[in-house]
Amino acid sequence: MAKTPAQRIKKHGSKAAVPQHHLPPAVNPTTARTPEKAQSNSNLIVIAGVVASLFLFWYLHLLTLDQLRQLSTGLAMPDSLIGGFDPAYIGQLHAAMDEDARGQLNYVHKTAGTLFPLIFGFTWLLLIGTNVARKALRWALWALPLLFVVVRLWGNAAIDGVLATEAPAPGQVALASSLTVAGWVLLVLSLVAGAVAVILGARRPKATS
Repeated sequence: MAKTPAQRIKKHGSKAAVPQHHLPPAVNPTTARTPEKAQSNSNLIVIAGVVASLFLFWYLHLLTLDQLRQLSTGLAMPDSLIGGFDPAYIGQLHAAMDEDARGQLNYVHKTAGTLFPLIFGFTWLLLIGTNVARKALRWALWALPLLFVVVRLWGNAAIDGVLATEAPAPGQVALASSLTVAGWVLLVLSLVAGAVAVILGARRPKATS
C-alpha cells in the first residue's frame, strides 16, 4: 500500500519525497474582454429596442390612430395633431365619436400608447448611457427621453379626459393640447440626443489591450 505524505515524512524526515499538488489552471484568467463583451451586449439590447420602438411608432401613429379616423368621420385623433387642438375641435371630435369609438381610443392609449413611450425611453436611456462618458452631459441628455415618457403618458390620460366630457373646460383642453405638442417636441429632441450620443461614442478612443 502506498504511504501517505505524512508517513513518508515520519520515516525519511526531510529527505522524504512528497508529491507536489497543483491547483488546475483557471479557465479564461484574463478579464481583458469583459468591457468589450458588456458593450456588445448593450449594443444588442439597443438595436432590439430601436427596432421595437420603430414598430410601435408605426403601429400606433401610422396604423391604429389612422384607422380610428373611420370612427370619427375622418377627423384625426388628438395624438396625431403635432400643432395641438382647441376646444372647438374637441367638440367636433366628441360629437363624431360614439362611446365605443372613444373606448377604442382609450384602449389604444393603454396598450400601444403606453408601450411605445416606455420602450423608446428605456432604449434611449441605454443608448445614451453606453455612449456618453461625461456624467453631466449624460444626465442632460437623459432628461429628454425621461420627460418624453412622462409627458406622453400624461397626455394620453388628458386626451381621454377631454373626450369623455361633452363640454370640457377650456383649461383642460389647453393642458391636453400642450402635452400633445410637448410630447412631439420631446420625441424629436430625444432623437437628436440619441444621434449626439452615437457620435460621441464613435469619437471616444478605444481601450487598447
